[in-house]
Amino acid sequence: MDLRKLKTLIDLVSESNVSELEITEAEGKVRIVKASPALVPAPVTYSMAPTAPAAMPVVEVASPAAAAASPATTAAPEPKGHVVKSPMVGTFYRASSPGAKPFVEVGDTIKEGETICIVEAMKILNEIEADKSGTVTQILVQNGQAVEYGQPLFVIE
Repeated sequence: MDLRKLKTLIDLVSESNVSELEITEAEGKVRIVKASPALVPAPVTYSMAPTAPAAMPVVEVASPAAAAASPATTAAPEPKGHVVKSPMVGTFYRASSPGAKPFVEVGDTIKEGETICIVEAMKILNEIEADKSGTVTQILVQNGQAVEYGQPLFVIE
């Protein structure tokens, strides 16, 4: 695997909410795991069980996946309308360049196949197209935010 490609993958993992990434290619297999000190604040906000401090590190390692899943489950009561989800892990952008007008705003009427955002993955800008015509009722992600595969981006009615 190319060293530049490996560095890009490491940067992508460090800048996103992804804690572990494993890629298999013909040249070999690479596994990148984010360091655990970045995960320490999450269990503190949930205050799982106020027990002896020695037991906390074991809980901290096991709970980030559950803690990350819980807000997604509770924060994702299925929105009314059609949800456009991210087809990949990357960085979400509402416009083609920093000073440009966003592709869509809440209230805009869009057509199927129209570009609604960009997800940057490994220095490649991927235009995401609407898979349904309608009116944009919600934009669920902030500009420049890291997104996961399958994460809801827009709601169209």
